[in-house]
Amino acid sequence: MTLRSQAKADRRAAILDAAATMFARRGFNGSSIEDLGAAVGMSGPALYRHFASKQAVLGAVLVETSESLLRGGQAVVHDAPDAETALDRLIAFHVDFSISRSDVIAVQDRDLDSLSDDDRRAVRTLQLDYVKIWGDVVRQLRSGLDEPEARVRVQAAFGLMNSTPHSLKRRRGLPSAESARPLLETMTRAALLA
Repeated sequence: MTLRSQAKADRRAAILDAAATMFARRGFNGSSIEDLGAAVGMSGPALYRHFASKQAVLGAVLVETSESLLRGGQAVVHDAPDAETALDRLIAFHVDFSISRSDVIAVQDRDLDSLSDDDRRAVRTLQLDYVKIWGDVVRQLRSGLDEPEARVRVQAAFGLMNSTPHSLKRRRGLPSAESARPLLETMTRAALLA
């Protein structure tokens, strides 16, 4: 990779990080391209060298996050020696994501409908594939569990993992999301295998 291409990739990553933070705080519709440019030290119109539109920025944030989760989940399962280990590692992997990227979770919850049709379909397809990875592992550990019930368990577990760190960030007097990690992991495992 050349220095120029590395600089361009770094700039793109900075734009996506800033966008996730801004969209989480203000919402997609409450954020302007000028505000986003200012957040990364460039003019709003200069962002068009990297993305065709503000909607394309949102699409990149959510599609690339979904791709990353899917790749990570596949790697976890591939590298695990057995289903028990795979489940524990999947839970730790996703809890890491929910703690470190709660801004992206907030954007997904609020602004999914602002995606282009193609990006929304891509996100949904990637997410279904990610859920299937989890469901397959849960079914190995709970014999007799059919695929629809496994999917419900996994989606409920995602609700637990995704909402808790976000909630803890917003409430004073509660433990930090990081300090709540062991409890969150234990509860998620129990919910999946109940």
